[in-house]
Amino acid sequence: MAYIPPHKRHSKDSNRPSPTPTPELLAPQFKRDLNLRSSQHNVHRVGKIINVDKCVYRWFVVDLDDNHRFPGFVHLESISEPIEQTLGEKSLVLVNNHADKGNDELGGNISRRPWEFLAKNVWPDLLTSFNNLRNKMECKELEKVKPKLIARFGKILFRGTNSVNIEKVKKDPVSETTLKRLWRTFYTNVPTSYMENIIGGVVPKIGVDFETDKDVYHIRVIDSTRPKAIIHCKCRVKEDKTFELYKIEINFARHMAIDISCVDKNLDLRLMLWTKSIVTDLTDEEMQSLRNLINSAVLDPGVKGGLRWPLGKSNLGDRYRVSGVWHTEVKLYESSSLRLKVRHADRFCFESSTGESTMEITLKLKQLASDILEQKVDTDTIYNMFKDTLGLIWDYFLCCEHFLTKQLVPSSTYSEKC
Repeated sequence: MAYIPPHKRHSKDSNRPSPTPTPELLAPQFKRDLNLRSSQHNVHRVGKIINVDKCVYRWFVVDLDDNHRFPGFVHLESISEPIEQTLGEKSLVLVNNHADKGNDELGGNISRRPWEFLAKNVWPDLLTSFNNLRNKMECKELEKVKPKLIARFGKILFRGTNSVNIEKVKKDPVSETTLKRLWRTFYTNVPTSYMENIIGGVVPKIGVDFETDKDVYHIRVIDSTRPKAIIHCKCRVKEDKTFELYKIEINFARHMAIDISCVDKNLDLRLMLWTKSIVTDLTDEEMQSLRNLINSAVLDPGVKGGLRWPLGKSNLGDRYRVSGVWHTEVKLYESSSLRLKVRHADRFCFESSTGESTMEITLKLKQLASDILEQKVDTDTIYNMFKDTLGLIWDYFLCCEHFLTKQLVPSSTYSEKC
């Protein structure tokens, strides 16, 4: 059999589920609304982001009926075969047959105002997460960090556990209690038609203006002297096809992740607070070593990630090792309070020899994050801003064609493990 370089191999390894979280006590007024998974008390890696100590993680459902049951038009379906092969295991997704009929009327049943329910339930966790972050920054545990509060759009995938058989779940009526016992993955790849609707239909309505296009290579580097960190090098390709290393970041850390199944829509929502740090303390020798490692890469649009390294060149001595590469093409739209990112990302992970190509939409809530962190505005005003922002998201970002249960789907996926 002919030799296949690692960066062109297709892995059949299954994604490993994240460790089982343990339940925590709920505040009484939220017991019926939230499924609370415990804060993670040890820093651990989840893909490219670590969960910090006291990371807040939740999952709950919006738009159940008065008895906290799923509407009859919502059911579970198996995801299509190509995605199942990529994830390495069977998964189910909540499908709303009613949502297709209502996509021309953004916002659904306005009288119910589901974003107010959402704001009420998320607000305490949001304040807790920002308080934890503020305390770390004040005691210098975190310095020179850039907090980001973002909304991501996609679908929550449900997978079986040792105690719950996924095939049996599919046959039974949809139950919130049963779903709480399953593994969950947040799938962020969206169809091209959704991206086109966001650019052509939503951008003019929400008051964001086009800012810039970016074409960036992200190179993830393992540094043996920083065992708990991954270095992210951002590079541009110059006209002479050489690389310009213009930013180095470290410690992408998640402080909050709240997943919301929006059963009256056909996309789900993830609200996430995370930080990253700009590296400024590298010596000239260390900077030159990273440049040498990056400059040994070869541009190759035929491989995942767009870059490859000649044999033996992806390591630099015993200290630096390339663990992954992304090629991202981004369109940015911005207003004084929001930043919309439309991104096509082509990724490759050296550690698992797997690649993925995705289309992702991210809404950065920059004014809201600034006001909460700096506490320069009264809480009621910030809460109303938060509620209005969720209303905007509900109206404009959660309508999409059914795509996970169709036959024609991307052959590779990107997901954020819960």
